[in-house]
Amino acid sequence: MRIAIVDDIKEERKLLLDRLEKQLSRRGIHEDLFEYETGEDFLLAAKERPFTVVFLDIYMNGANGIETARALRKFDSDALLIFTTTSTDHALDGFKVRAMHYLVKPYHENEISSLIDEILSRIPDSGKYIDVKVNGSNVQVPFRNLVYAEHFSHMIHIHTTADRELITRQSFEDFTASLKMDSRFYLCSRGVVINLEHAVDFDGTLFILDDETRISVSRKLVKNARQTFMDFLFQRGH
Repeated sequence: MRIAIVDDIKEERKLLLDRLEKQLSRRGIHEDLFEYETGEDFLLAAKERPFTVVFLDIYMNGANGIETARALRKFDSDALLIFTTTSTDHALDGFKVRAMHYLVKPYHENEISSLIDEILSRIPDSGKYIDVKVNGSNVQVPFRNLVYAEHFSHMIHIHTTADRELITRQSFEDFTASLKMDSRFYLCSRGVVINLEHAVDFDGTLFILDDETRISVSRKLVKNARQTFMDFLFQRGH
């Protein structure tokens, strides 16, 4: 997820950057944060490569936030736009450039947290990943690339796309902590978790994955697994 912070006051940029990093890290989200002192510099960068989210100060030297937003919308209609400001006097202008939110300074931690949740709800795949240690090195595995993982002999075998297998020593509970908060992951038993995005069928007792792996479901979870899979397919289709 690419995030731009546009503000002509360095201290304000740093404060927002620190809070965003804290909230995104807490949710296991990988982000690339960029700071811009002027709207002009930001627009040049945005034309080169689009941003997922833009935090834009309204009152700036040179092109102000509203003018910058109007220029942005001429070539980017998708970026989530959040105005950072000391006043909501420009609410109508914000509506015209499809601003998602006004973040009024000074903002509080709980406001940033709620806003991050709203942003993530609007982005289908927001760059979530899980950090694992493999052969002494930290490896980031994007959620979308994780097909399934199984725990045995005190090790977790992580099966990813492109038939890649990663092995890490970690408790299954710790490994699945962040996965449980994402609706695409389903615990089939005490030691196996699958990514429903890679499930192509459920035959009543086991999931069939897109790499042709068959994952059995604990007998007591069969009914729940079927309903969860149906709900997931329904949500994905809407």
